Amino acid sequence: MRVIFMGTPEFAVPTLTALAEAGHEIAAAYSQPPRPAGRGKKLQPSPVQLAAEALGIPVFTPVSLKSAEEQAAFAALEADVAVVAAYGLILPQAILDAPRLGCLNVHGSLLPRWRGAAPVQRAILAGDAMTGVTIMQMERGLDTGPMLALGAMPVGWQTAGELTAEIADLGARLMIEVLADISAFTPIPQPEEGVTYAHKIDKAESRLDFTQSAEQVERQVRAFAPAPGAFFELEGERYRVLEADVVEGSGTPGTTLDDALTIACGEGAIRPLIVQRAGKPAMETAALLRGRAIAAGTPLG
Repeated sequence: MRVIFMGTPEFAVPTLTALAEAGHEIAAAYSQPPRPAGRGKKLQPSPVQLAAEALGIPVFTPVSLKSAEEQAAFAALEADVAVVAAYGLILPQAILDAPRLGCLNVHGSLLPRWRGAAPVQRAILAGDAMTGVTIMQMERGLDTGPMLALGAMPVGWQTAGELTAEIADLGARLMIEVLADISAFTPIPQPEEGVTYAHKIDKAESRLDFTQSAEQVERQVRAFAPAPGAFFELEGERYRVLEADVVEGSGTPGTTLDDALTIACGEGAIRPLIVQRAGKPAMETAALLRGRAIAAGTPLG
């Protein structure tokens, strides 16, 4: 097929690559504009832009698709279908209608659960046993369109980064299956029951809440790894926790129970395994404590 690809983060790259490897003609890739990044705040192209340029695919990075000029340029590509994966911009009706077969979305959850911007993180935070990917026909609503295919996988002990990568690979494979014989996939309306919304992650959520159970605190660690990173503060310094175990223990929530950085929670305790101080590389907790002892009874914020 003649395809327009629309995506921005690393999550979208496996689908773009799979489309190219399957022999589809990718007329263009759309991605969000380069953003300032790093200490120098230099403009950094998105992962999709970099991958598309490496494949020799023309890349467009409009700030918006609302103008008649952008919509006319999109329609002029005369695509059979637009494949969308975490693009990040709202698609006006004129964009949705332009491709012959419309726009198909790779969404990182089992719809209708976790519509919205952060389905993987929300699934981990909620303690979901299963998640997956949905290939859906896009419409104006927020992830409300009819479903063409579902792929499920268990939520184990992965971080959000690890689980996102697994879902991205599954979504890429599923999209290729759908495009191989799209007439074989009947669009099924999403059920009205079971709708939940995966609201965008607020950085304030990544502060560890030790008044919750140890299981929930550990979910925070996994949901926000590798970014933005769950954290606590000690004497005004921020410590990111990238990996932690749930262990036995009790005490005042947020207080260390021993010299190994075991931290009391509302129920149970956690022991950070990988920690990162501000401006420092991530390290095992034992290595951290050799250079910065944290005594039992220390309150953490």
